[in-house]
Amino acid sequence: MDLVTVAAIAYGILAFVGGILGYTKANSQTSLISGVISGVLLMISGLAHQQNLSWGLPLAIGVTIALIAVFAVRFAKTRKFMPAGLMVIAGILALVAMAV
Repeated sequence: MDLVTVAAIAYGILAFVGGILGYTKANSQTSLISGVISGVLLMISGLAHQQNLSWGLPLAIGVTIALIAVFAVRFAKTRKFMPAGLMVIAGILALVAMAV
């Protein structure tokens, strides 16, 4: 597995699990739906990239940028590291790995 695949799948798992945790801790259906959808999209895009499908990398980058933007706004409002700060940092790391 190359770095892009690992980054997309790892960030996807983090988003997926984060959505489930957001639902269980705060009863947030929005967290559940957005976390599961974005996590699945990232995992699928990572697997697509691994199979040399041309749409895998652009999808992974697009979803990652969208998540960074959403969580950056949330972090600016709350100033809480969990989960917003963690997702911004992990997203930036994943994006850098995808760009390399």
